[in-house]
Amino acid sequence: MTLAGFVPLSLCDYPGRVASVLFTQGCNFRCPWCHNPHLVPAEPPDGTASCDAEAVADALASRRTRVDSVVVTGGEPTLHAGLPALLRRLRALGLHIKLDTNGSRPTVLRALFAERLLDYVAMDVKAPWARYAALTGTPACDIAALRASVALIAGSGVAHQFRTTRVDPLLSGSDYAAIRLQIPDGSQHVWQAFRPDACLNPALCAARSGSDSVRV
Repeated sequence: MTLAGFVPLSLCDYPGRVASVLFTQGCNFRCPWCHNPHLVPAEPPDGTASCDAEAVADALASRRTRVDSVVVTGGEPTLHAGLPALLRRLRALGLHIKLDTNGSRPTVLRALFAERLLDYVAMDVKAPWARYAALTGTPACDIAALRASVALIAGSGVAHQFRTTRVDPLLSGSDYAAIRLQIPDGSQHVWQAFRPDACLNPALCAARSGSDSVRV
């Protein structure tokens, strides 16, 4: 499995832990506010460096005394057939594993939970279900799959959070209220500020979010 990027040290991507971050290439959503637009295409843009997963695993093994956790993010990691094998390799190193996902592939999540390969899951809940297809640029968006992932994560017994980016040019107060109702009772929901420095749709880059990150 080839990785799109590797950050050796992060203090903000795994709540309560110092972690390394692995980025996968490719996403099945086209959210205009995405702040990692170079990770959206299935193939990396020309001139973009990639990382061999084996080399990254070796680097993580050498850093275990300083970093005991890893975040696998993207892009969308669950699109990759090699994800379970990568997580098994990370688990064999004794690392705590956090997965970031858009929730579009509950079957993959179910299998990862069954193998106990995850210690923390963060799922992005991007919009009210009725507006998901339009706002994520995916006309064939499978809302039933997203709902299944929400229920699966909430009932997994694994530490988790659901996250929503506040994009005031695209989402209204009523949208935010509808999103909040989609979060299961007892699960943490985090509002994230929109980052206008870089996004998939350049027209949004001049916009500003109406809120900083707030836990509710």
